[in-house]
Amino acid sequence: MKTVNYTPEQTARMVADYEAGMTVDSIAESLGKTVRSVVAKLSREKVYVAKAYKTKSGETPIKKDTHADFIGEALGLTEADTESLTKANKVALAKIVDFIKAEKTL
Repeated sequence: MKTVNYTPEQTARMVADYEAGMTVDSIAESLGKTVRSVVAKLSREKVYVAKAYKTKSGETPIKKDTHADFIGEALGLTEADTESLTKANKVALAKIVDFIKAEKTL
């Protein structure tokens, strides 16, 4: 027989608390569960929204693939050439993207 981690009442309370703005840490503490367990359950209930990652400067990070795709499209590179760009340093890719954007505005 399967062990139930959360009763229907606990699940309903957890979802209601989360939707009301209560933090996952607080919910976990009130239920005597781990944060990971609560996040997993809220995810299964399709209500959990992961925090958007921000850089130290508060910006949304841009993946190397995005930079490489932009460069590849701007320069008319093949897919294989564009794929190989993803192995380059992210800072270098960002500088190339900035240069291409500046050149296009001239």
